[in-house]
Amino acid sequence: MSDQPDLPTDSAPRAEERCGLVAVVGAPNAGKSTLVNALVGQKVAIVSPKAQTTRARLLGIAMEGPAQILLVDTPGIFEARRRLDRAMVAAAWGGTQDADVIALVIDAKTGLTGRLEPLIETIKARPEPKIVILNKVDIADKGKLLETATRVQQAIDPETIFMVSAATGDGVADLKSALAARVPAGPWHYPEDQVSDATDRMLAAEVTREQLYLQLHAELPYASAVDTEKYEERKDGSVAIHQQILVGRDTQRAIVLGKGGARLREIGSRSRAQLAELLGRPVHLFLHVKVRPEWEEDRTLYKDIGLDWVE
Repeated sequence: MSDQPDLPTDSAPRAEERCGLVAVVGAPNAGKSTLVNALVGQKVAIVSPKAQTTRARLLGIAMEGPAQILLVDTPGIFEARRRLDRAMVAAAWGGTQDADVIALVIDAKTGLTGRLEPLIETIKARPEPKIVILNKVDIADKGKLLETATRVQQAIDPETIFMVSAATGDGVADLKSALAARVPAGPWHYPEDQVSDATDRMLAAEVTREQLYLQLHAELPYASAVDTEKYEERKDGSVAIHQQILVGRDTQRAIVLGKGGARLREIGSRSRAQLAELLGRPVHLFLHVKVRPEWEEDRTLYKDIGLDWVE
């Protein structure tokens, strides 16, 4: 059974329409989510300077002329130790199923590190067309770029290598055109104005989780999650969202709350403003911090945050 989202295909294709799935894979912190956002043209995936920000598969939908490019933003692939880690890596490989193109994103600043070797070996054996994207070229050592590109060419033999900066937009337009040319002919699977397959509940949780990372930086370990408990449409057109921020220890709860609850209020304020903009309506956001030491063993929570339970 495929892990890909159900794609409605009941409409007859017009002659010029193209549509296909591009699996965006790479090591943590390669800039995959920033790249997906740049290709879509607006924010659909959360980003932060911390590695392993993306946890679940997320589909970003990019339009380029007659082509609809379905970009599967996957968690970074790394050595998994905890159950959460294993679920994230499983989600990453699941995102490559049924892909028409595999796009390997490499941090051009760090180049080909040892942790990329298992990933490269696996991708090398895959039958799908492969392209390599050297990201963050704006901050990479220019002298090493050619060396990295040569090593990648020898290691994977991709169809082509792109050098881009997702942060500045350099090279993104050319990459988008190339992806549009590589997806097969067929009907669009989503309306032209849809940019993601994420539900509003999932989007709300991701926005708050992003603020946790952006505001707390190294203070809060990755042992935290955001669970949208209630999502209520109100008669006045607004939406009320109740969320629990789950942490493993009392000390972590204190960090999220901040002095007199100031940090939690700031997290809520910024999340609320961003959600109101994304949803196009007023948002009432209610945040609570709960200590749940074993939240990573909660099977139900995995489903809520878009991950499969992995033994």
